Amino acid sequence: MQNNNTHLIYPELSYKINGALFKTHNEIGRYGREKQYGDLLEKIFKELGIQYKQEVRVGDTGNIVDFVVEGKIILELKTVRIITKDDYYQVQRYLQALNIKLGILINFRSEYLQPKRVILIDKFFKKNTKEKISRY
Repeated sequence: MQNNNTHLIYPELSYKINGALFKTHNEIGRYGREKQYGDLLEKIFKELGIQYKQEVRVGDTGNIVDFVVEGKIILELKTVRIITKDDYYQVQRYLQALNIKLGILINFRSEYLQPKRVILIDKFFKKNTKEKISRY
C-alpha cells in the first residue's frame, strides 16, 4: 500500500496529538470546561514525552495560544456549540504571528471529535489576492 501522507505537515506528531485529544474527550466527555481539557492534555503530553508550551503569549497582542507543541504545531482548544470562521481566523492569526506552519483547532463540545487542521497561509499570497483565509 502506498503512503498518501507525503503532503501532510508533521503527520506523526499530528497523529500523536489527535490520539491525546481523543483520549481526553473520552475521559472528560463533551461538557467539561476548557481548563479541564487543557489540564488533562498536559498530563497526557507528559506521559507520551511530547514537548509543549502551554498558554503562549502571542507577541504584544495580549492573545494567548492554548498549546504550542514541539515548536511546530499550534493547538487551540474550544468548548463551544459550533466552530465558526472566526475561530479559523484566530488560529490563522496565531500561525502568522508565530510563523508556525500548522494549527489544530478542536472543539470538545462536539459529540464526535473532529480535529481541524489549519495551514499557515503565506503572507504574500494573502496580501496579493482577494481570497479570504479559508479553512483546510
